[in-house]
Amino acid sequence: MDSQWHLGEVDFFSGMPAEREAFMALAQRRELRKNDIVFFEEDAGDACFYLEKGLVRIFRIAASGKEPIFFLRRAGELFGLAEVMDSSPRKANAQALSPCVLHAMGRENFERFLAGNFRAAAKVIRILGRRLRYLGEQVGNLMTCDVVTRLAKLLVYMGYDQLASEDAWKGPVTLPVRLTQEHMAAMTGSCQQTVSEVLGMLQEEGLIALEKRRIVVLRPLDLLRKAEH
Repeated sequence: MDSQWHLGEVDFFSGMPAEREAFMALAQRRELRKNDIVFFEEDAGDACFYLEKGLVRIFRIAASGKEPIFFLRRAGELFGLAEVMDSSPRKANAQALSPCVLHAMGRENFERFLAGNFRAAAKVIRILGRRLRYLGEQVGNLMTCDVVTRLAKLLVYMGYDQLASEDAWKGPVTLPVRLTQEHMAAMTGSCQQTVSEVLGMLQEEGLIALEKRRIVVLRPLDLLRKAEH
């Protein structure tokens, strides 16, 4: 699958057990309830976080009251990296969308960790570059793609891990992330009503099935083609 659909972040410490152990020794474990805030925009960027369990949204609050979502952070990912690298204020908010377990590491300890673990440092650089490119693609999507295409792209992005194997493209595939229609609207620059209408249309076309808050992709290849329009 084309790399545009994924930020390459399955688990930061995959294949790096020694680096994981070193990180955990310097980090502080935290448990969050659903809707707990990890940090607010303009907070000091004095820590980064490894998400062991759960789902976190990175978002801003616009003057209109809308809350556009820039990223979803899943289990195994690091976040809060950009600000902790230079101690700049947070540029967005982070909130738990489900019960979470995360490990927070302050700037000094993070610098010590990177200095002693070259492979981890190189991976952080690659991740920051991918995230920058992803944001650029999202801006381009808002300017050039209609809502149907943007939502199809989002569904492919959400299901990348499940669709990564060749057999998975034969379908059906259940997307692992549960999002409300409001959250999907916030990630596609749309509104809840439009997202509901587009999901209904995709269901009528036989591309997806809606099961409560779960989405099942019935014809992955056809959904990918719609996303690439």
